[in-house]
Amino acid sequence: MDFITGFNRDQLVMMDFESCLGPDSWARIVDMFVDILPMGELGFKDVLNNEGRPPYRSSDMLKLYLYGYKNKLRSSRQLEHACKVNLEVIWLLKGLRPSARKIAYFRKENAKAFKMAFRYFVVLLKDWELIEGETIAIDSFKIRAQNALKNNFNQKKIDRHVDYINNKILEYQNQLDTGDTDLDIQEIQNKIVYQKTKKEKYRNIEQELQTSGERQISLTDPDARSVVLHRNIINVGYNVQAGCDAKHKLFVNNDTGTVNDTHALSPMALDAKELLGMEKMRTLTDKGYTTAKHLEICTKNGITPYSSPKVHSSQHNGLYAMVDFKYDRTKNTYTCPADRILDTNGTVYNKAGHKVKHYKNRQACKVCLVRHLCTVNKNGRFIERSIYQEALEENQKRVEENPEYYRLR
Repeated sequence: MDFITGFNRDQLVMMDFESCLGPDSWARIVDMFVDILPMGELGFKDVLNNEGRPPYRSSDMLKLYLYGYKNKLRSSRQLEHACKVNLEVIWLLKGLRPSARKIAYFRKENAKAFKMAFRYFVVLLKDWELIEGETIAIDSFKIRAQNALKNNFNQKKIDRHVDYINNKILEYQNQLDTGDTDLDIQEIQNKIVYQKTKKEKYRNIEQELQTSGERQISLTDPDARSVVLHRNIINVGYNVQAGCDAKHKLFVNNDTGTVNDTHALSPMALDAKELLGMEKMRTLTDKGYTTAKHLEICTKNGITPYSSPKVHSSQHNGLYAMVDFKYDRTKNTYTCPADRILDTNGTVYNKAGHKVKHYKNRQACKVCLVRHLCTVNKNGRFIERSIYQEALEENQKRVEENPEYYRLR
């Protein structure tokens, strides 16, 4: 019985690498794209050495990375291995074999240039009419970082460690003073020295945290942050913000700077608008982005946001909801379901980063017959109104009047 057999490994074969790649190979696309990039303008640097071995061209290294991103080759060692065994990579780099260290350093030294290359590609897609730019959907997803949770610190965590160490040192010192221990004196003193060394380590981390101006710091991956990955599971990673164009569902921009979505709407929307050169634009987001201040910023800058309205907490506890209180724009007062007027003293309060005014009428609440249907607060019901409340109301009206459009998200 005959079998399908391969070629003879000892046979000399005359071949060219051009014929090894199909006409629709991704490597050909990467090669053509990088060749048209203005590498210098994007920030890639080709530094020629006066002595020693010449460097690799930044364009060749970028080709390697772009090919790797498409084919799930993320680590520098995987890319190094691909340079030796992958025919497409061998063709793409013309036989070059950079080391894993060289590959890793290229990414580290050109992080900003990588972002600029991505933005340049988005502009090309806009010029080719593959991106429309009129409607941008913004959402986030979380990814883990190469940073253990124990190597992520905030001030509260540092204080907890330092307090524990202080208590241990005090415990050891008491043992030395009373002699109530089975350990010898030298061993206890060594333990005290060890705890003091740990304390110094945490003090250095605290100093680094204060210098950075951030609320938390990661030791292994400085850009990573402690985020909620799933429900109550907390780990160190990234909350990646991404903007997507509605026409062909192509990504427009991204950001990893924010831990949650609350303050991400206007930065992402304004960045997309500037990148695409749009005069007017619409955004689609879920309720995590529904923050009055950012809705207002978007509106003032020619961006029409469609963000899912948040439900007020009073709608879940059986009490009168916010919609039952009617606001009078001319008088700047609320009328409650009992037909009483709630006004404000004009003071702006800061509640969890949101600026609000309080509207209340304590005297009316004291004698109100339906108070039990309105509030359980001993001081009576008060309404918190954001100073950007009009932006919230306009957004809610847009979403409710255009349900089909909002479903595009």
